[in-house]
Amino acid sequence: MSRRDDQDGPIARIAIIGGGTAGWMAAAALARVLGPRGPAITLVESEEIGTVGVGEATIPPIQAFNALLGIDEDSFVRATQGTFKLGIEFVDWLRPGHRYFHPFGVHGVDRGAVPFEAMWQRLRLAGEAAPLEAYSICAAAARAGRFMRPQPGNTPLAHIGYAFHFDAALYARFLRSHAEAQGVVRQEGRVVEVARDARPERIAAVVLADGTRIAADLFIDCTGFRGLLIGETLGAGFEDWGHWLPNDRAVAVPTAPAGPPVPFTRSTAHGSGWQWRIPLQHRTGNGHVYASRHISDDEATATLLAHLDGEPLAEPRLLRFRTGRRDRFWIGNCVALGLASGFMEPLESTSIHLIQAGIARLLEMLPTRAFEAADTRRYNRLMAAEFESIRDFLILHFHATERRDTPYWRQLAAMPIPDSLAERIAIYDRTGRVFREGDELFTKTSWLAVMDGQGLHPGTYDPIAAGIPIEELRARLERIATVTRAAVGHIPAHADFIARHCAAGR
Repeated sequence: MSRRDDQDGPIARIAIIGGGTAGWMAAAALARVLGPRGPAITLVESEEIGTVGVGEATIPPIQAFNALLGIDEDSFVRATQGTFKLGIEFVDWLRPGHRYFHPFGVHGVDRGAVPFEAMWQRLRLAGEAAPLEAYSICAAAARAGRFMRPQPGNTPLAHIGYAFHFDAALYARFLRSHAEAQGVVRQEGRVVEVARDARPERIAAVVLADGTRIAADLFIDCTGFRGLLIGETLGAGFEDWGHWLPNDRAVAVPTAPAGPPVPFTRSTAHGSGWQWRIPLQHRTGNGHVYASRHISDDEATATLLAHLDGEPLAEPRLLRFRTGRRDRFWIGNCVALGLASGFMEPLESTSIHLIQAGIARLLEMLPTRAFEAADTRRYNRLMAAEFESIRDFLILHFHATERRDTPYWRQLAAMPIPDSLAERIAIYDRTGRVFREGDELFTKTSWLAVMDGQGLHPGTYDPIAAGIPIEELRARLERIATVTRAAVGHIPAHADFIARHCAAGR
């Protein structure tokens, strides 16, 4: 075995440029996993530079991230004024007046190798199936305003899947305390220069406004949409997906709570975009995401203000963005996370997940100072696939709809879609089959809920269910729906659960 020189050894210094949710998630995770004998970690952020900070809804994988950090869940929810999330309610998406629910967890129970959805599609075509939501404990509990964590046993209560709503600024503060306790050093300052290394595509240091020079082996770019390191310095391009996902602006405003917090996010479609409603303990987050080519900022703001449930607590805040991703997420000794790596239409609350996925893959491919090209290629390939699978799922919501009432919806219905999504829709149309490719984010539960909710109804069913007598199918699905309804009665009200376990200020 050849002797490695110092350039091939372990990285000794990591510099995270930018704070906010992305920066402090990276700092907390790297410090926790790499430990006190690992690299020295410095996070550079400036009080002069604000963060976007409106991403307050998450999806279930965040539980694994918090567990990695050793975070007590009740303490985390309490510190972030959080609530629980069982899924997303979609209002007026298929057509005005229609609503459906995208739950976490699962639908029904498989029969051996025969998936639940195959049985349900067969019974649906016979006109004997209940609506899909009847077979989901998360959908049923959300409709009833109830929540509890999963319970052991052969019961629907074992299949409760959940995530959180929280104040993103409080979450970053919470993570900062964890990271600093693990030895991360925060450096206040604004970056005014990025010094290049003599080697290609390498950064040597960043220089702050006061002249402080921060050198490192590995740099993590958390500088937001600007992408100071990955884009401006190292030249990563941007793959724009605006032709598929044309929303490019959002206006956000918090309101006072209008009642007990519900355990789900609500998304309501409007004429040129959609509106989110995210309940926290101390306030409700609201925003209107829209396409500026179809509606002005003033009109979008007026639409938002006309559809609020509570009293506004601040002036509306305007955000501009582009949906898409970097053509490379990792170049040389720099990895981009968060908005510096790309931005996804926020409809399915995937922004924080993409930060988490980037961190997980960075730890999986933790480089030496050699920064092997094969490691970089694999990271970039996997992150591109992650973004693209989420992209297809998002496009489905906008494209598969009966709405033709405005130019916005007519454009979305008529647009060509990626071949990868067209193939999924074609398979579903013929057989009702849904599937999960590899370890992509969205499960069969998600694809089935949205395909059905957006009005896609297959003309036949998966032949794997053909051998089951229709009487057995009828009895089996009726039993699942009955047990699901009964199980909801054992779940406390969402507000009561919070009051008992994780109310802020306790």
